Amino acid sequence: MRLQPLTVCAAVMLSACAQKDKKMEKVNVPAPVAEKIKHEMSIHGDTRNDEYYWLNERENPKVIAYLEAENKYTDTMLSPVKDLREKLFTEMKSRIKEKDETAPVTENGYLYYIRYEEGKEYPLLCRKKGAETAPEEVYLNVNDLASGHEYFQLGSADVSPDNKLLVYAQDTVSRRLYNLRIKNMETGELYPETITNADTEVAWAKDNKTFFYGKKNDTTLRTERIFRHVLGTDPAKDVEIFYEKDDTYSTWVGRTRSRDFIYIGSESTLSSEYRVLEAAKPDGAFRVIQPRQKDLLYSIDHRGDKFYVRTNLDAKNFRLMETPIGKTTKDNWKEVIPHRPDVLLQGFTLFNNFIVLSERKNGLSQLRIMPEGGQEHYLDFGEPAYVASVISNPELDTKIVRYSYTSLTTPNSVYEYNMETKEKTLRKQQEVIGGYDPKEYVTERLFATADDGTRVPISLVYKKGFEKNGKQPLLLYGYGSYGASMEPTFSSNRISLLDRGFCYAIAHIRGGQELGRQWYEDGKMFKKKNTFTDFIDCAEFLIENKFTDTSHLFALGGSAGGLLMGAVVNMRPELWKGVIAAVPFVDVVTTMLDESIPLTTGEFDEWGNPKNKDSYDYMKSYSPYDNVEAKVYPNMLVTTGLHDSQVQYFEPAKWVAKLRELKKGDNLLLMETNMEAGHGGASGRFKALKDVALQYAFMFYLLGIDK
Repeated sequence: MRLQPLTVCAAVMLSACAQKDKKMEKVNVPAPVAEKIKHEMSIHGDTRNDEYYWLNERENPKVIAYLEAENKYTDTMLSPVKDLREKLFTEMKSRIKEKDETAPVTENGYLYYIRYEEGKEYPLLCRKKGAETAPEEVYLNVNDLASGHEYFQLGSADVSPDNKLLVYAQDTVSRRLYNLRIKNMETGELYPETITNADTEVAWAKDNKTFFYGKKNDTTLRTERIFRHVLGTDPAKDVEIFYEKDDTYSTWVGRTRSRDFIYIGSESTLSSEYRVLEAAKPDGAFRVIQPRQKDLLYSIDHRGDKFYVRTNLDAKNFRLMETPIGKTTKDNWKEVIPHRPDVLLQGFTLFNNFIVLSERKNGLSQLRIMPEGGQEHYLDFGEPAYVASVISNPELDTKIVRYSYTSLTTPNSVYEYNMETKEKTLRKQQEVIGGYDPKEYVTERLFATADDGTRVPISLVYKKGFEKNGKQPLLLYGYGSYGASMEPTFSSNRISLLDRGFCYAIAHIRGGQELGRQWYEDGKMFKKKNTFTDFIDCAEFLIENKFTDTSHLFALGGSAGGLLMGAVVNMRPELWKGVIAAVPFVDVVTTMLDESIPLTTGEFDEWGNPKNKDSYDYMKSYSPYDNVEAKVYPNMLVTTGLHDSQVQYFEPAKWVAKLRELKKGDNLLLMETNMEAGHGGASGRFKALKDVALQYAFMFYLLGIDK
């Protein structure tokens, strides 16, 4: 795909809001101007002149100089809130419990957990044998691995079945091209072989010396080949097991929860295919579960003598099937859970005597407990907007299911639920340092009506004392692509907004999957504009209901949500006081015509293939870069990363250059490029707060909030 509380009473909060009209010191320096070089591109009888195309030359010193000039300009223009940015960073950092650890998870005789030390950016991966009172083993210190790197990301860390060996994935550039290393967990020895350009996931065979992994194309970053590696051998001689020749598919490896099968998955937007191999026979041949078929999606797991299959076969919102291990094609599938038009089956988790279904109804997640031969039931959560999801449950022979729960006011919580006795135990809740009280905040779930009559959910949170007088600041967030549901989760960083009088709202617009598969299909391809108009309709609903007005309304979106930002500022620029577009996908046509760019070929079923004229015309009609005009745009902050693997840095860079050329008026247009990071921003648990502090300071600057 293309994120120390103030001691604030209502009076103080209203005082902060009263600063909105305060005249803050203004800085006026010339903005960077990018050179214009003619570059014509023609297709379907249409010619576009992209005069900023040259900015895609990552190694060109002129490109680096331009990006650095934009960074300097941003720092200069926001210099009046320089101290506030630092204060926000410190404030948000102070809420994080620096010395912390996760609730341990039992797997194969060990208790695994992650521990953080005070002042350290990265975690320690730890385990104890058999009991929490056993001695601690630190089997991977990520701080040591990250030492000397401006950026570091740990991917997977997979332990062999005999608990002795570890394969871990690391990325030091932020291009999501991982190096795999192997470590002896008993001796600490690091094996000499390094596997480069790998995917992050691996799957161990039962012989404790063989594992399977994916290899990426180093240009498109598509995982396209699966290899088998044997410990102690040269990775250059690894045997290629599978090559995904269709460039609209990506592939990966995994293991079933039973640990009895290794699988290779291949998936495009609308089709999938799985191959399986007995984990005890790593030299054997994989066999296909069900050959790929247009518009047929499925995923698998294993228990006993059956495979279980979640599929959209004759089931838009998916259903659950089972099939014998030896007869796996769809003509052998037998229904376990039927399709329901009002319930999306998001996933399933198998235990020896239970199945737990992850469902979504009316936009909210549900957990459904199904005992073998017993009475099924749902867990009750009791809040208007929340998210509950099954998390790590590696053991099958248990009555306990572990799940996470959070809401806009409830910090992330890990529960264990006894599926027989229905007893619920809180194992861990995110601690917010400084005395956070959820009762001081209010959450609502409302519905805006779109132009075509569709009801669009909005989740909101604000601090008690927030007046719905049409004059309060509000930040509206949206995404609306890939069928990704934007969950109403807690963020301790957000307290810095709410305690300064903001309302935070999530628009659950079409293109996501909050209201089922149709919700996704109504916001993609030739219905993509529904995503943009839904967001605008949500904004107008909030204005009509006196949550805010156009002089206090902000919008935020990243990646494909950055496309949303680009579209709505073209369509309704006067609606927003300010817009933040993070790593935005804004040059839709040019990107989707370039099959050498990561993600392009795999997303033709999401956006369309512009080599087809109907798709080209439709995409061009909303592509933010192609629709920049000479008009007044809102204040805008655009962020990107030089090494972004998902949305290349040159999309926002070109967009900002064109906006700067054509926009009228004196509203701010700022761009910040992280010269070390990629799509996910800075690495480490504290550095990323700098990005959030910049976003907040941008909004506070525009409102005259200086504290």
